[in-house]
Amino acid sequence: MLTNRVEKDYRSIIEKLLSESDGTVFVVQPSSEALEALVETATAYDGDLPTLQVLAEEAVCKDLRREFLVASRAADLVASDALELRSADPEQGNHLYVTEAGVHAVVAAGSHVALLSTDDEEFTTAAGDRCAAQWESADSFDLRTPPRSRVDGALREDIGEDVAETFSSVLDSVEAVRGDDELDEVALSLLVAAKHEVLLYDISKWGEDIGVASKATFSRVKNKLEDAGLLTTEKVPMDIGRPRLRLLLGDDRLKAADPDELVDVAYELLDA
Repeated sequence: MLTNRVEKDYRSIIEKLLSESDGTVFVVQPSSEALEALVETATAYDGDLPTLQVLAEEAVCKDLRREFLVASRAADLVASDALELRSADPEQGNHLYVTEAGVHAVVAAGSHVALLSTDDEEFTTAAGDRCAAQWESADSFDLRTPPRSRVDGALREDIGEDVAETFSSVLDSVEAVRGDDELDEVALSLLVAAKHEVLLYDISKWGEDIGVASKATFSRVKNKLEDAGLLTTEKVPMDIGRPRLRLLLGDDRLKAADPDELVDVAYELLDA
């Protein structure tokens, strides 16, 4: 049975919860930080995961969706039936983990997180029934983000192994990729494509097919990066139809950068 404890972060508490839970775990009203920690911890967890049924405020769900790295990992958990996300009423109460064996409240204070637990049978049953009723009335939340495994696999199959490895290294080198950043997932995939001199048509088709973004979005972001001097293009004649554009890096510093340096160099050029 989990006991009251204080840890330095959510992940330590979540790891303990996952290791001592099976069946269904209701995760009620997590903050954005707590939900991100849940996804990251569940993704890295080595054992058998319980089924995580998350009831989070819509604003928290949208925060998750805006952050491509975490959302794509969450989408992997959804695809494997380990996680389901529904939007909850903002007034549903405290941040809880409710299992068959107990109810666990999580409280963040300063640089620490506390877990307050009870295994009282009557209380646990009542809390589980309440969560089940809330779950049935809540709306499913669509992440609208492809699973990371699908992103990597389709890139490897459609474009090439070397491009997929570079893209994975680039994503692993950054802490966050948000949709409102100058270098979001579309911009990063275009930079990687340019590093390998891939056709705009090919990378934008890959992105549209797996649900990263539309071809029109790829084209628009390409124009922005080109205006900023990060990209350039050259026309490639086709046997049939109009020429296509090959993506090229527009600065020697980007050409010389290793994959794990590419984002930092790109930001330096944008800030110059």
